[in-house]
Amino acid sequence: MRFLTLEDFKTSGKTVFLRVDMNSPMDPETMQILETSRIRESAESVKDLLGAKVVIASHQGRVGNKDYTGMENHAKVLEQILNRQITYVEDVIGTEAQREIKKMKDGDILLLDNLRLCAEENYEFSPADAAKTIMVTRLAKLFDLCVLDSFPSSHRSHPSIVGFSHVLPACAGRLVEREVRKLDEIMTVTKGPHVVVLGGSKVMDRLEAIKTLIQNGRADQVLLTGVIANVFMRAQGRVKFPLGIKSEDEVISKAHSLIGEYPDVFTTPVDIAIDRDGSRVEMDVRELDKGDQILDLGPKTVEHYVKSIHSAGTVFMSGPAGFFENDNFKFGTESLLRAVANSFATTIVSGGHLTAALKRYGLAEKIHHISTAGGALVLYLTGVKLPMIQSLEEAAKRYRAK
Repeated sequence: MRFLTLEDFKTSGKTVFLRVDMNSPMDPETMQILETSRIRESAESVKDLLGAKVVIASHQGRVGNKDYTGMENHAKVLEQILNRQITYVEDVIGTEAQREIKKMKDGDILLLDNLRLCAEENYEFSPADAAKTIMVTRLAKLFDLCVLDSFPSSHRSHPSIVGFSHVLPACAGRLVEREVRKLDEIMTVTKGPHVVVLGGSKVMDRLEAIKTLIQNGRADQVLLTGVIANVFMRAQGRVKFPLGIKSEDEVISKAHSLIGEYPDVFTTPVDIAIDRDGSRVEMDVRELDKGDQILDLGPKTVEHYVKSIHSAGTVFMSGPAGFFENDNFKFGTESLLRAVANSFATTIVSGGHLTAALKRYGLAEKIHHISTAGGALVLYLTGVKLPMIQSLEEAAKRYRAK
């Protein structure tokens, strides 16, 4: 491996900083966790750190978004998964967090509060500058080892991801180790045509990822669903009214540029489904009125997309096609996932929502690789060097040079 793993260190009796990604879908009203795949993945490395003092760190949501909250419920879920006591501290870098870490005994597990409560964790730094942040300078002295296991956020260069590994011995956790091994294996055997089925709601991230995929030969055809499909239909002039999304003018302008640059790559829906008085109503995109909320793909679009999937050599699907949690609007997501699962292509499905959907429909065993990562996975497939992976490689070089 290009980086060190848990096998390279004796961790018993050590105090370990374990950076995971437990960022999960939340109910905006109750703030209860709706889907626990990432928390279950995070538990894997904790299990293999028996005898260590394990300090777990993660973020939840983005500042200003509805899912931005503390980590108390994550601690409860993790406690159930591990069947071990978790100490939760409503602090990240302050005196309470430091005091609780110093009090730990071998075998104890502590979960810090949302890392993004610290302003620094919302910005990107070079590893050297990240190591100088207040977060790292206050906490690093309390740890013997840094274990990085947050593959879904490995494309960020935040202090917790590139700072601690700059000043401490560092290795990959179980999730990062498994993801990199599997993706490297898949990338050696993929064949064209490469069909990307792209949905979800993180539009700005998706726009950057699309261009990189196309430029690197990983997207011969892009089938658009979800909010990003709405953006492209607005850029095409097929949706006549504002979408009401963040930075709308900017994202529509970018989508318009991509359509102009790659006119034969993108496919957008021809029919969709909306909610009318609690019922599913299907219509042509051109029939949409202002105020109608697109909640799923229509049957004509699904039929066309399924044909493209079945003719692919490699299929990458990221993000649901609609509000699949509601049975009235699961048709698009379920149909496309079934097409991917039953295709002869090499198949990769990413994102926490689709991971949950695959399990719900009993399709997980038919997919070559399933990842809860979204943007990080897209960038890794294009050959982009992810900050976390790079920081692990540099840490390994320093460690081996001793």
